[in-house]
Amino acid sequence: MCGRDRLMCGRDRLMCGRVPADVRQGPADVRQGPAGGRGLSPPFRRVVGVKIVAIGDAHLGRSATTAVAPDGVNQRERDFELSFEASVTDALALSPDVFVWLGDVFDHPRPSYRSFRVVMAALSRIRAHGVPLVAISGNHDTPRLPGAGNPYAVLADAFPEFRFAYQMRYEAIDLPGVRIHAVPQARTAESAVEALREAGRSRSADRVNVLLTHPLVHSVERKYADVNEIEVDDAELQSDLVLLGHYHIHTTVRPGVWYAGSTDTFGFADDPGRPKGFLSVETESGKATHHGLGGQRILYTAPVIPAFGIGPAELQSALAEAFADAPAGSVARIEVDGVDPDVYRLVDLHAIRDAAAHLLHINVTPRFGTVVAPVEDLPDLATLSARWQSFVAGQVLDDIDPEAVLRTGSDYLEKAIDRSLDQGSE
Repeated sequence: MCGRDRLMCGRDRLMCGRVPADVRQGPADVRQGPAGGRGLSPPFRRVVGVKIVAIGDAHLGRSATTAVAPDGVNQRERDFELSFEASVTDALALSPDVFVWLGDVFDHPRPSYRSFRVVMAALSRIRAHGVPLVAISGNHDTPRLPGAGNPYAVLADAFPEFRFAYQMRYEAIDLPGVRIHAVPQARTAESAVEALREAGRSRSADRVNVLLTHPLVHSVERKYADVNEIEVDDAELQSDLVLLGHYHIHTTVRPGVWYAGSTDTFGFADDPGRPKGFLSVETESGKATHHGLGGQRILYTAPVIPAFGIGPAELQSALAEAFADAPAGSVARIEVDGVDPDVYRLVDLHAIRDAAAHLLHINVTPRFGTVVAPVEDLPDLATLSARWQSFVAGQVLDDIDPEAVLRTGSDYLEKAIDRSLDQGSE
């Protein structure tokens, strides 16, 4: 070391420029990186013992339900804060050499003071441990309009010893034994691909190259469409190791390329049966370990109730029994299949809520049988297109092609109306 502890050595190891004692240079070793196959860097010098911990999507500020905790905070929002805090605690307990955040630490680009406090406290703890941190922005917490400000800019001002990549461009950060290639959320898929290719061209010959980025790659199963989502082919991920944000389920895309997954389960589309937590990676072996958190709130799906031909009392009893079997404190849902609308309307929903009083939140989805709902009074496409054109004309789009925005929006409107008409005629 340089005569001071790790925290004070040029603020921390990110600024020190010297290799810590626990990161030892080995003999030159000409080999392929752990990712294997496509997109490898030139041969690099082996570095022993560099441990990276990665936190994916935390979505601080998301609420999801209306349930409120005793202190007045939305209970699901508090759940997500606790999972993020636990991930930071458990990750620091591994004594990492580098800490990375993979985007969408916030659920939107204008987070609340409460969310900011949670993140600032976490960053203070990481700084106190003397661990360098690199963070990228994601599709949820990146503002789309210029001049709107950026939450990561505030964090960068408050923690200048850490690196926050949020300006929609590629950045390279050299740390002892590793080069971090940070590709944050981009404005378009084309600019994201160009940034990834720049990262590929900028690989180091004597450090392990680690790419951080936040797209949906084509080779994973899409769970749902998301706001400002960028899709890329995984062949564009050219690095020794690749750590991805955005996809909420921990997934190995290919050897050496991983989605860290989210820190909690935000909805039923996030595969509640799969553990959520954080990732640790050893650069020497190329091994990644997912660390699932315990004690998180359960999202429970009750068995479907076949309701064709049954009456209100029987349906009400079946719903009450189904929710009674759900784990206490869980978010529970159930589907009622083939129910008559008049029967469903007569069910006493207050009685169902009483039966589910031990649960945080319930959701009943009726699938009505043998009913055709006609589509009436659809808005005229020309009227909607005119409204869309007027809206776009009032936006400051700068480097975004306004004609492309108009064309894309009009196409979506036309498809939506066509689909509604088709459904109404079935």
